[in-house]
This record gives sequence, structure tokens and C-alpha cells, in this order.
Amino acid sequence: MSKPVIAVVGRPNVGKSTLFNALAGERISIVKDTPGVTRDRIYADITWLDRSYTLIDTGGIEPESSEIILSRMREQAQIAIDTADVIIFMTDVRQGLVDADAKVADMLRRSAKPVVLAVNKVDNFREQSMEVYEFYNLGIGEPYPISAEGKQGLGDLLDAVAEKCPLSGNTEEEEDTPKIAIVGKPNVGKSSIINKLLGENRVIVSPIAGTTRDAIDTRVKVSGKDYIFIDTAGLRRKSKIKEELERYSIIRTVSAVERCDVCVIVIDAVEGVTEQDAKIAGIAHERGKGLIIAVNKWDAVEKDNATVKEYTRDIRNILSFVPYAEIVFVSALTGQRLMKLLDMVETVLQNQTLRIATGVLNEILTEAVALQQPPSDKGRRLKIFYMTQVSVKPPTFVIFVNDKKLMHFSYQRYLENRLREAFGFGGTAIHFIIRERSEKQ
Repeated sequence: MSKPVIAVVGRPNVGKSTLFNALAGERISIVKDTPGVTRDRIYADITWLDRSYTLIDTGGIEPESSEIILSRMREQAQIAIDTADVIIFMTDVRQGLVDADAKVADMLRRSAKPVVLAVNKVDNFREQSMEVYEFYNLGIGEPYPISAEGKQGLGDLLDAVAEKCPLSGNTEEEEDTPKIAIVGKPNVGKSSIINKLLGENRVIVSPIAGTTRDAIDTRVKVSGKDYIFIDTAGLRRKSKIKEELERYSIIRTVSAVERCDVCVIVIDAVEGVTEQDAKIAGIAHERGKGLIIAVNKWDAVEKDNATVKEYTRDIRNILSFVPYAEIVFVSALTGQRLMKLLDMVETVLQNQTLRIATGVLNEILTEAVALQQPPSDKGRRLKIFYMTQVSVKPPTFVIFVNDKKLMHFSYQRYLENRLREAFGFGGTAIHFIIRERSEKQ
């Protein structure tokens, strides 16, 4: 299920970044008492009560400004408004209700999105209540007095946001249908791959990088099996981002990876693996998603007998932290190996839900320990009592030991490799939980 998106908007210097940092629990946004310091939207995952949200900090909105930077910040905030599920509209009680606030309120009314009005810098509500009530004149609902710096009033504000957030409308069928996210840099052929699989142009395809602005879900039925493909806006290096639209696509890409079962990272065969591809692979790995590297435009590469081997070695070197990722060489233009890509997706989905009986697991564990003795420290040796699988997507195993401090990551990697040798688990991460228990237990 995708997380609701909350955008924090308002004119410059009303405390948006301070609120963002207070809710995110760390200093992510630059906070400085100078209007216009926050020029990029920055996002963070936050949790309130039992729900998770994606929070976006935006640059201040200057409705009438023609200055290039401020006008771009205005466009940037508009994109956040268009895509958010709920908007927190920040104002400043010390400056009072100003004309720019009314113009921002008009912009928010036109968006028809749910809005929660926050009146910031209220250090003493009893003394400042009349100033707070003045903001009813904006006509967009009840003003919530807060102090972002003092972290006061945030609970009531978040309760109001939670009330306005839509509950997921996904049906059980959609929840059960495997979701495949197609991600990668702009112009590597993500949309073209989906179009070729569909046999029709359901997704806009253009040679201009960044055509796909948002994540688009497309249902595909192949050999009687349903899949939902999520086509995402491409990622590119921050220094090369020209259009503000593309900044927001990063949030959507992260969101797509979060709600998918298998992440297909599309790489341009001519350009090779890039830093951006590695970042997305890292996000997918951390979230325990299935992972496939699809090397597209393979028809455009001059090949000999060693080309595939050399290319695979390069990918493995750069993405060394995901040695389990499957690799397939495809061409969206000719359709080469696209059916193999689908077969690989199905295999990874099966591996993600693979369950191993505890008895079989411990046979493998006993053999592994016999072949390579567990590590020791200062005369105390690691003892591994037993292992059991507790969940899938990704396959997660609990290992009971005498002292988890003795479980070195290299030995954990050794046990993972033994599991992979025995059961495959191609294309999926494996998670371990190390628990201590005494020998008497």
C-alpha cells in the first residue's frame, strides 16, 4: 500500500523546514532565518499513531514574484500540491495575516485538496489566541496553533492531517496481484518495455528524457497470470536536474519501490551501470524487494563471445552489495528476451515467498557449522543453537545463539551463501534476526 503524501506549503520564512525537521525527527532541511533558503523539496518518511506518511518540505510560495529562483520554487510547490493527498498550509502568527497568505490560500482552494491550516510561532496560546483566530478569515478551515521550534501543538495538527488522509482504496485482488516497479534513469526505455509487453502504446513513449512524470500502474495479463507494472519517472543526477518536475519524480520512484514486490532496474546497455542505478538498488535492498537488472538496448551493443560475461562482471562489481540480483539482457525495440524477463519476474516472486521447514534448515545449518567453525572472541566461541524461518517477502530467518555480539557479519554472509546454495533464493534479499538464548533454554 502506498503511503499518503503530505506537502508542507506556505510563503517563505514561516517555519516550514522547522516543522518538517520536528516531524521527521532530525535536521534534514536547512533551517535559516532567511526567506528562500529551502529551494528543493525534501522528503522523509514519518509515522503518526499506527500510520506511515511521506512528508514533503517545499520552497516558499511567492505568488507574484517574477524572480527566476522564486518562480521555480513556486512551480515546485505547485507540483507538490498537485500530487499530495493532504496539504499543511503554514502561516506565521508574528507576521499576522498578510496578502500573500490569501493568495496561497486561493491556490490551495483551486487544487481541491484537503488542507490543514497551521499557525506557527504560537508560544503562548492564551496570550496569542486573538491573533490565531484572525486566520479564520482565510476561509480554509480551523487554524491549528503550533510552535514548530518548541514542538508544541504538533499532535493536534497530525490528528487533523490523519482525519483528512484517504484510506487505501485497493481491493483485495489488487493487493494480491504482484506489483512490478520499472525504475531507472530517464530515457533508458522503461515505458518502451511495458509497451512491448502490452503489445500496445498504453504508456507515453518519447525520446525526450523525463516524459513519464508520475508513477503509472498498468495491469498486464501473460499466460493467464496478472501483474501490475508500475512505470516511474526516471532518476538523474542532482546536478543535472533542470526541471523542477523531475525533482518530484524521485519521491514517486521511492514510493513505487516501497509498494512493489519486484523492482526491475532498467540500465542503458550503451551507458552502463551508474551511481543512480546503485542508489535505487540500495533502496530496493533495504526494503527487501525482489531485484532484477534489465540491461536494455542490448541490440545496440557490438558483441563478441565475451561481451555478456564482461558486462555481467562489471554489474556485479558496481552492485556488489546485491550479489543475488538477477541479470537479463533485453531490447524493448526488438522484443528480445522480454518474455525471459517475465519468466524471471515469476521466479523471483516464487523465491520471495519460499518457505523452508525448520528441520531442513537446521540440517543445512549443522553442515555449515561443521565445514566452517563459528568465530570466537577472547576465548568465547559463538554457539548457534538453531534457525527457523519466520516470514517471507523477503525470506526472514531467526538464528538463536549464545551471544549475538560474536555473530560477525562475515559469518552471517557465509550462512546466507550456504542457504542460497541449497535453496536458490535468486533475485531476493534474505534477512536474518539474531537472538540470544542460554544453553539451558
